[in-house]
Amino acid sequence: MRRLTVLVGDDHPLMVEAVKLVLTESTEFEIGGVASTGADVIALAERIDPDLVLLDLELPDADGVEVLHVLKRLDNPPQVVIFSAHEGSELVDEAFGAGASAFINKRIDPWDLPAALRQTVDPTLFQPLRLNSVDGLTPTKAKLTARELEILAALADGLTNREIAKRLWLTEQTVKFHLSSVYRKLGVSSRTEALAATYARRVDRSRTAGSRVPSG
Repeated sequence: MRRLTVLVGDDHPLMVEAVKLVLTESTEFEIGGVASTGADVIALAERIDPDLVLLDLELPDADGVEVLHVLKRLDNPPQVVIFSAHEGSELVDEAFGAGASAFINKRIDPWDLPAALRQTVDPTLFQPLRLNSVDGLTPTKAKLTARELEILAALADGLTNREIAKRLWLTEQTVKFHLSSVYRKLGVSSRTEALAATYARRVDRSRTAGSRVPSG
């Protein structure tokens, strides 16, 4: 199995050194380059064609999401994992909307990073999206993303965050970020309330459908 090339986009020297240490110890990754500005991240990505970019959202010259947009427009766009100290649900939503493959908080144990990155870049590890896993809910009507629907379906199966992460090949932190977004969009504050809201929506739709008068 070939080693995957990682471009690190971060301007925090201690964090960069920690990432280099754990990835150097891994047999799966190699550091292709390090860039501390958005412009350098883009230029280096074009030159070395990395498999993955580990990208901080706060770079001296650019917003990380803007850099992400540019990276996804390259001829051979890399997988991009956001690596941030911030975890607001709106920020996470924005990153995934711009094409991020994963969102990892910098509080992660550094030695867990290689496994999280492998889950991100290896397409054989991902299960197909199940847009209709929760009856009647669609991203448009519920304003939930496909990934959020998958996680909501996993909740309905009674899975814990750890089990959801294993099923969907995500980190537990990413699952928590998605759950926070689901709660916010459904206007709830717990797993039980999220499932109750989903059931209520389904019942309401059933009643609406049953009250229709057939034409003809």
